[in-house]
Amino acid sequence: MTLVLVTGATGYIGGRLVPELLAAGYDVRVLARHAERIASRDWSRDVEVICGDATSRADLRRALDGVDVAYYLIHALGGGPGFEERDRSTARGFAVVARELEVGRVVYLGGLYPRGERLSPHLESRREVEEILLDGGAPTVVLRAAVILGSGSASFEMMRYLTERLPAMVAPRWIENRIQPIAVRDVLHYLVGAASVPATVSRGFDIGGPDVLTYREMMQGYAAAAGLHHRLIRAVPVLTPRLASLWVGLVTPVPPAIARPLVGSLVHEVVAQEDDIKQYVPDPPGGLTDFATAVSLALKRIRELDVRTSWVSASTPGAPSDPLPDDPDWAGGSLLVDDRSSTVDTTREALWAVVEGIGGANGWYSWRLGWVARGVMDRLFGGPGLRRGRRHPHHLAPGDALDWWRVEKIVPGRLLRLRAELRLPGLAWLELSVEGEPGERPTFRQRAIFSPRGLPGQLYWWAISPFHAVVFGGMQRNIARAAEQDGQAAGGDTRASGREGPGAPR
Repeated sequence: MTLVLVTGATGYIGGRLVPELLAAGYDVRVLARHAERIASRDWSRDVEVICGDATSRADLRRALDGVDVAYYLIHALGGGPGFEERDRSTARGFAVVARELEVGRVVYLGGLYPRGERLSPHLESRREVEEILLDGGAPTVVLRAAVILGSGSASFEMMRYLTERLPAMVAPRWIENRIQPIAVRDVLHYLVGAASVPATVSRGFDIGGPDVLTYREMMQGYAAAAGLHHRLIRAVPVLTPRLASLWVGLVTPVPPAIARPLVGSLVHEVVAQEDDIKQYVPDPPGGLTDFATAVSLALKRIRELDVRTSWVSASTPGAPSDPLPDDPDWAGGSLLVDDRSSTVDTTREALWAVVEGIGGANGWYSWRLGWVARGVMDRLFGGPGLRRGRRHPHHLAPGDALDWWRVEKIVPGRLLRLRAELRLPGLAWLELSVEGEPGERPTFRQRAIFSPRGLPGQLYWWAISPFHAVVFGGMQRNIARAAEQDGQAAGGDTRASGREGPGAPR
């Protein structure tokens, strides 16, 4: 059996690649900073999990020991200032350890770029990582892809929301640039096939789908596949990539920090200049997926609530990742807590259904204006705001993005702990729990927890304290009311229906 390591297994591509490798008969090991995010995946019991960080050479040595093929799926998309050096340093460490441990093959998914042009910072970083890995000493296959078409990909979601929300728009001149998109299923096909490329081959390959389109044609093609009217699009010369990314951030769930590198790559024409990969990895049975089919398949996944991974699956660059300390010594220490609880006249199942269904389209069962205003403020400062929504309307798993929160821990039927990824002077969590003995009326407990960072953090907490009664008090009452209504619905499904209490946002 061939042992394969996948880095970035909680990300969009990595999370889909692992089951493909398992189906192809490989033994799979994953390197992940947060093991609980792996535990929620359907394939978690079929892989070996190494807890560690790709920036640590000690962790890399544990992960790469005995590995035949290593997939490098790490890139600081939207990583903020200094992302180039972080990408450079991480890639160098990976290349050094792979060479030391005599890894048989490294596979890297990079970006398709035009040769001989000055590239956007993120495309240049991807090109540099490619060179570092190719020069690292271990045989390396680099696959270069442009726009990846698939449910949940950042590029697809940007195109989707721009097209759906704007029947008429002004757009930058780059909408006339030619792009060779590729379906995510075909990217995965090439990635799996790259594992068996002969060890004598160490080079980069361009990969792309069968269609070469302008971004304007892609938006019009999406509109046709989605049953929308023809879009009115006018190109103007005044929208720089920075301005365009801010505009994208206002219209779509993709924040400006991530929209900027995506827009920056569209400034270039990105068309495959060779198809040499076919010498080693034949096209999938039936051929490559055309644009219209790729869009239709992605929309089908979205409508059937079967989006397996999303661009929000990966950690938000710059967002806090510190877990809530469970050590009792923290209690009452530097943590500031708003703790509320009430007995709810319903079943535990009905209450938990509302708790697990919170956020996204179901809303936050509280002061709508307050939540929206805070979300807009966060978007202006480069945070996720409320637009990421949730992966599934009813079910949550560790690592899921939930508006501006990230699911840190979930104990089904008992506890949901969310960590804020807002721009804050400290760390914040929201804990929702269902307590009490079986057969008794459950107690709904709600804790807002804040670990301030210095004086600014203390001032922030006390500045918003007057609003706690409105925001958290309203949430407490409205969640309880929604659970009671669901529990009392004769013959109804106790699954949270998105019914909101008075004043809850939608």
